[in-house]
Amino acid sequence: TRPREKADERECRLKSLQLRVKDLGLGYDSEETILFKYCSGGCPKARTNHDLTLSLLLKSDIPALIEEKVFSDPCCRPTHYEDVAFLDDSHQWHKVEKLSASICSCVG
Repeated sequence: TRPREKADERECRLKSLQLRVKDLGLGYDSEETILFKYCSGGCPKARTNHDLTLSLLLKSDIPALIEEKVFSDPCCRPTHYEDVAFLDDSHQWHKVEKLSASICSCVG
């Protein structure tokens, strides 16, 4: 069962960190800690006709695609978010909308 566990760790999933609000980089002075949830892991390559064609076109050095920075592989991203509320050092409540991920999925 060991190899299966390692494969599961690489799949797109929700993870979390306990962080101080002031370390979020949003400009709030608060020593309060929150549970910050984020998405991490890999996604299988898509196999639709669109994805196969785009993959081939990206290898052919078409200038328009290079300039646009087009990516063909899906990535692990939040599809739903949660708001986070906390007290700052002046004892005022703040609510930051869509700060923490709640559901992750392979997007793209």
